[in-house]
Amino acid sequence: MSLLEQLIDAFRVLPGVGQKSAQRMAYHVLERERDGGARLAAALAEAIEKIGHCQRCRDFSETVVCATCGNSGRDRQLLCVVESPADRLAIEQATGFRGLYFVLQGRLSPLDGIGPRELGLDLLAARLAEGEVQELIIATNPTVEGEATAHYLAQIARQHGVRPSRPAHGLPLGGELEYVDRGTLSHAFGSRSDIPL
Repeated sequence: MSLLEQLIDAFRVLPGVGQKSAQRMAYHVLERERDGGARLAAALAEAIEKIGHCQRCRDFSETVVCATCGNSGRDRQLLCVVESPADRLAIEQATGFRGLYFVLQGRLSPLDGIGPRELGLDLLAARLAEGEVQELIIATNPTVEGEATAHYLAQIARQHGVRPSRPAHGLPLGGELEYVDRGTLSHAFGSRSDIPL
């Protein structure tokens, strides 16, 4: 495989990028943005080497414990579970939420081989067993897999005497949190409700 073919193939790793888009990106970098391409390559290499996961919340972090988990001003009785770092950022930017997070890095999907272990639910259960968390806000996406994940998380919360809740009104069924506008997300988060048995 030639270097050009390798570059085009490398761009295809990005979500939503097919053969034609990858080809356009590769040609653009080579024709007009060689310096930008070099900066991109250096930033990508450094990020892959230095960014890992927080031991407490599983969000991306350059340190063992991320800045949010290390912030003593956060409400440690509230723990919000999200599917992705993008969802955590959306909530952080759109709401006044001052609790902590747990990032699943996915959702339950047995057909794709994603079960409780892949989502770090053993770590979440251990965290709930510490007794500090009083409410588990389950902010998984309102998709079929997200709802199944929410149900499973609510069971884990109840086993540890923690009240499970779910953001309410305004989140469209089948939608993704990172694409919901700030006002809708803020309203939904402020009017969350308990998950019934």
